[in-house]
Amino acid sequence: MARNPKQTASQADGVEYRRARTWEIAFSQMNNGSAMIFYVLVGLMSYLQNAGYGIAVAAAGLILTFTRVFDGLVDPLLALIIEKVDFRFGKLRFFMLGGWLIRSLAILMLFVWASDTGLGAVFFIAMFCVYIIGSSMNDIAGQMTGPVLTNDPRQRPAVQVWSTVYAYFVPAIFSILSTVVFLPRHGNQFTLEMLSETAITYVACSFVLQILACVGVARIDKPENFAHLSVDRTKAAVSMRDMWNLLTRNGPFQRYLISGASDKLAQVVRSQAVIATLMWGILLGNMQLGSVLGLIAILPGIVFAIFGARYTGKHGAKAATVTWTWICLILAGVLIAFCLVVDMGSILGSLTLTIVFFLVYLLMNGASMVVTVANGAMRADVVDYELDRSGKFLPATVSATYNIVDQVISSLGATLALGAVALIGFTTVMPQPTDSPTTAILLMSLLLFFGLPILGWACTLIAMRGYKLDRHEMIAVQKRVAARKEALQAESADALA
Repeated sequence: MARNPKQTASQADGVEYRRARTWEIAFSQMNNGSAMIFYVLVGLMSYLQNAGYGIAVAAAGLILTFTRVFDGLVDPLLALIIEKVDFRFGKLRFFMLGGWLIRSLAILMLFVWASDTGLGAVFFIAMFCVYIIGSSMNDIAGQMTGPVLTNDPRQRPAVQVWSTVYAYFVPAIFSILSTVVFLPRHGNQFTLEMLSETAITYVACSFVLQILACVGVARIDKPENFAHLSVDRTKAAVSMRDMWNLLTRNGPFQRYLISGASDKLAQVVRSQAVIATLMWGILLGNMQLGSVLGLIAILPGIVFAIFGARYTGKHGAKAATVTWTWICLILAGVLIAFCLVVDMGSILGSLTLTIVFFLVYLLMNGASMVVTVANGAMRADVVDYELDRSGKFLPATVSATYNIVDQVISSLGATLALGAVALIGFTTVMPQPTDSPTTAILLMSLLLFFGLPILGWACTLIAMRGYKLDRHEMIAVQKRVAARKEALQAESADALA
C-alpha cells in the first residue's frame, strides 16, 4: 500500500512559507563563526590590558564594562542606519563586510601594532570603541539573515542550528589553537608575543568565513526582502519611536529580552579566560583540558542541536525553551553538588569520577544547545510578530533593541569575573594555571561557572510564563501577515489598472 507523502509546513498550516536552500543557511551563518573568532580574542583582552597597556586588574574590569555599555548605545544608531539604507544589491553584504574590516583593523592595532608601546589606557579605550562600532555593524547585519531567509517554522530552527554549531565549534577550535599551540610556545604564559601571534592568525581565518557568509546571503540580499506592510512599503519611515514602541509595547519581545539577557550575563562571565584558568588550570590541573573538552562537546552538541531544531519546529520555540531550560538547571545543580563532595584535584586521577563529571557536563552543554536553538527561532518569531503588530519589518531594530539591554546587563560580566578574582586575592596579577588551588578559588569558580547560569535559567522560566507566541499563535501571525500582503498587492494592482 502506497504511503501518503508527508505534508509540508505550508500544507499543514495553510500558509505559503518562504524557504531557503540548505547551503544558503549553512553559509550565511558563517558570519556568526567569524564573529566568534573575535569573541575568543576579546576573552583574552584582560591579559592584553595588563601586559600590553599597563592597566591594573580592577581597572581592566571597569574599562570593559564601560565599552560594553558604549556598545549598547551604538547599536540603535547603527540599526536605524541599516533599516533606512537601501542599495540596489541589498544591504546585508555591505554592512557585514564593512563591519568585519573595521573590527579587524582595531584588533590588529590593539594586539599587534600598538601593544607595549606606552600608549596606555586612553588609547586602548579609544581603539576598543572603534572595534565595537565595527563589531556592532557586522553582528546586526548577520542577525538579520535568519528572519529574511525563511519563515517556515520547521526550517527556521535550522538557521539557529548552523549558527549554534559555529558558535560552539569555532570558539572550541580557536581556544585550542591559543592554549594548545600558541600558549606552550611561549612558556605557558599569556605574553604579548603569544597574544600578537594569536590575533594575526585569528583575523586571517575570520576573513575566509566572512566571504562565505556573503555568498550565502547573496540571493536574498535584495531591497524587496526588507519591505514593510504599508501602502508605500519601501519608503516607510523607521525612527527611534519604533524602537521605543518595540521595547514598551511588544510583550513577547520584553520576555524574550529578559530570558536572553540573563543567560548572556552568565555566558559572558564563563567565557572569560581568567575563569577558565581557575576552573580548568588550577582546580582540575589541566589548562588545555577545557579547550579539548569544548571540542569534544561539539560532537554530541551537534546531535542535540539537530534534535532541538526538530523539537522546536514541532512544538514551537516557547515549549522547547521551557522544557530544556529545566533540564539545564537540574544538571548544573548536580554538577555543583558533585564538585563540592569530591576533591576536584582527584577527578582526573579517577576513571569513575572523570566519566561522571564529563558525562553530566556534556549533557548540560547539549541541553543548553537546544535552548540556544529555540532562542534563535524565538527572535525570528518576535520579528514577524512585530511586522504583524506594527506593519514594519524591523529585523535590525529588533536585534539592536535587544542588544541595548543585552550589552548593558552583560557588561557586568567582565567586571564580575575580574572583581571576583580580586576578592580571592588576585588584585595586582592575573591567575595563572600554575597557581595552587584553595577553598576560596573552588567556591568562587563554582559560583561563576555553574551558579550564574542557574540564576539565568531561573529568570528564563519566569519570563516564559507570560510569553504568548507559542506554535499555534505563530501560525495565526503568519496567516495575518500573508493576508495583509495579498491585500497590498491587490491595492497596487488596482492602482495600476
